[in-house]
Amino acid sequence: MKESLKGLTVAQIASFRIFSAGVVFLPFAVFHISKIPRKKMGLVILAGLFGNLLPAYCFVAAINKIDSSLASILNSLTPICVAGIAILFFKDKIKIQKIIGIIAGFAGLCLLTLYQKNISLDNSGYALLAVAATLLYGVNVNLVGHYLKDIKPVHLSTVSLAFMAIPSAFILWQQGFFQLDFTDSTIQWALINSGLLGIMASAFATVIFYILVQRAGGLFASLVTYGIPFVALFWGFRDGEKITFVEILALCIILPGVYLANRPDKKESDRAPR
Repeated sequence: MKESLKGLTVAQIASFRIFSAGVVFLPFAVFHISKIPRKKMGLVILAGLFGNLLPAYCFVAAINKIDSSLASILNSLTPICVAGIAILFFKDKIKIQKIIGIIAGFAGLCLLTLYQKNISLDNSGYALLAVAATLLYGVNVNLVGHYLKDIKPVHLSTVSLAFMAIPSAFILWQQGFFQLDFTDSTIQWALINSGLLGIMASAFATVIFYILVQRAGGLFASLVTYGIPFVALFWGFRDGEKITFVEILALCIILPGVYLANRPDKKESDRAPR
């Protein structure tokens, strides 16, 4: 996102990201659309809207104004939003141990991120956009988990994102995207980054995420946000950076939190197939 902002506007980045994902999935969507019941097509489109299109605009706008580390912390509110929306609007019952696990994991993530960087609170009002994105993710996870379980993840992903290519293309046109100087190296680099973001982080990642939602539940799937900083730590270690005591401590808080959030109770264990 940061690299894309060097040559494109916020609206252009978000639109091109989703447009790229939709175009890549369009050939598959042509064949998969017949697999989706007509009565659920509206929900599939809403999944693309809440899970991809709207959060893309929210996060790019937020990243443009706030510190990346703050955005990372706010992105990790997703499990809390998933649990809260499930309880309030879908009447799900979530055990207290899972709530404690979610909060513990979030606390560990905050410790890790705050230790790594001095976070600037300039333009912190834009943080509300990142929070809005996590709320949208929470709605989408519950939507998919409750109403779209019978649709294969690859069918759901390809069709929903292919539909999102339509409004994103319209916004690109409205934002003067097609009048850009595509021979400019800065714009070319921005397009490469935004396109890769769409293909990898929106298209293929969405398929994997929906597989997780259907197989392991929405709460578990949303906990992947707690693992993102450790991917960054791994690459830092590969580049010769030292792993500090605080980072190990944060890991020791996050991992038990994830375990608590996903540990089945005794009744669930007894019902599990052996």
